[in-house]
Amino acid sequence: MSILPQGEDLRNAVKWVAEERKSHPDKELGKLVQEACARFDLSPLDADFLDRFVREKSPPVV
Repeated sequence: MSILPQGEDLRNAVKWVAEERKSHPDKELGKLVQEACARFDLSPLDADFLDRFVREKSPPVV
């Protein structure tokens, strides 16, 4: 079982961050999250979820 974001904008933001990380692996994760929040006009609660979600799913930096 996986946790899926509820709102369409939040789902699109998660997808966008995943695609951007593939295209630009050197880009800082925090900047991608901030850009996604602005691009998809996420609420503070959704922005917090997105930040926690992508950090939990991202591989550790070595």
